[in-house]
Amino acid sequence: MSIRRLRVQELRNLHDVDIELGRVNVFFGANGSGKTSLLESVYVLGSGKSFRSTRLDPVINHEAPGCVVHASVLDSNGATISMGLARERSGEFQGRIQGRSVQNAAELAKTLPLQLINSDTFQLLEGGPKNRRQFLDWGVFHVEHSFHAAWVDVQRALRQRNALLRHARIAPDQIEAWDVRLAVRAEELDGFRRQYFDAFYPQFVSTLQELASIENIELSYQRGWDREKPLGEVLKDGLARDRERGFTGQGPHRADIRVRVRGQSAEEVLSRGQQKLVVCAMKVAQARVFSANRQRDCVFLVDDLPSELDRRHRSSLTELLSSLGCQVLVSCVDRSDLEGCWPSVSEEQRRMFHVEQGRFTNVSWS
Repeated sequence: MSIRRLRVQELRNLHDVDIELGRVNVFFGANGSGKTSLLESVYVLGSGKSFRSTRLDPVINHEAPGCVVHASVLDSNGATISMGLARERSGEFQGRIQGRSVQNAAELAKTLPLQLINSDTFQLLEGGPKNRRQFLDWGVFHVEHSFHAAWVDVQRALRQRNALLRHARIAPDQIEAWDVRLAVRAEELDGFRRQYFDAFYPQFVSTLQELASIENIELSYQRGWDREKPLGEVLKDGLARDRERGFTGQGPHRADIRVRVRGQSAEEVLSRGQQKLVVCAMKVAQARVFSANRQRDCVFLVDDLPSELDRRHRSSLTELLSSLGCQVLVSCVDRSDLEGCWPSVSEEQRRMFHVEQGRFTNVSWS
């Protein structure tokens, strides 16, 4: 899976960018030149959202009514897929794959699977359970076909149950009906997550060993409720407390992956550079699980790769990405920071772009 041609119109300071990409693509230039915006445009195309803003309105150039991203994507069978997305400032969304309108962002994600490594990736260690749960669910979504329907049903049941909990009076049969539905689908969801984690964890261990020597690091999956009891029983026993709080306290919406070193939280023990290596290993391991299950590759977006990594670990990470055989889009300020990286990738497969005020110039790699 790789993007062969990318066109971006009116996304931040990118007025009309039209570039052809290779397997490894490096974008360098001063801060604010448009490097991160280029990576963001690919992320918007593959997910329908930005990694820099919770809303898409700021993504659109302030002088334009909307933005457009279009790509020609080469799939694992060598066929070319045309996909595009347009966002209007009014909020209107239009996505198309091979000329067909898409109904939701899930279709975009299935067509263009992405792995993002940027400053926010540290939230896998520093952030709350939601960040790690989203990471986990990305992996399950892409390898288990039934996951999305179960996830949607769980979210719907939680909303309905929480709405009832906030009422002054609750009819017992109403809350019981949603408890049953939530419990059934939650157990199914937990099974999908657990099975995925069991495949992911050994990949993470081996991947981290290729990147760094960090001993005694452990990851564990927490399903979000008492592991000794079925959720139906937990919901029934906790009903009074849930009514006091006005929301469901235990369930699959509390699932988490704990990352610990010698029994302590990883972010409290590891240096910043070690933390980046750990989260990079998590992302690469997830890509390996995806590739093994789907016989396809992710596209990696790596913003400011040199940050927090010394030259030796930069080389280790780039060689690890090379071993995946996937397409990589990388940004940096100074091209010299990545000198000597990707020696195993042929010159024909590499592209380097100097970025200045939203303009991209293809320059020699050396």
